[in-house]
Amino acid sequence: MRLRMGSVAFGYGFALITAIVIIIADVFLKNAADRGYPVYHGLVLGGCLLYAVSALLWFGAMQHVGLAQAGIAYSMLTLLALAAISVVVFDEPLGIREAGGIGCALLAMVLMVRFV
Repeated sequence: MRLRMGSVAFGYGFALITAIVIIIADVFLKNAADRGYPVYHGLVLGGCLLYAVSALLWFGAMQHVGLAQAGIAYSMLTLLALAAISVVVFDEPLGIREAGGIGCALLAMVLMVRFV
């Protein structure tokens, strides 16, 4: 599969938007879980709906980049954002293990990026 640089950038853009949508869904679900809301609560249902939307966005990403590249980009973006949200919003600690994981994700992204 030969990809142009514009197409690769477009694919990474879809991966970024997918990550943002899933992060919002995760925040909805975390808030619902922390507050003990039932499965039929609006936050839970909203989180599930956002997960469905993310599947369509993910399809768009895979039309423009390879699965491995999309997966690494998505994973790195999600990891960074969720780590920041866990510290800032939910006051959870960020330890050495988490910092090491973030470093590995960044390195993986650097190794996977290739423009044709």
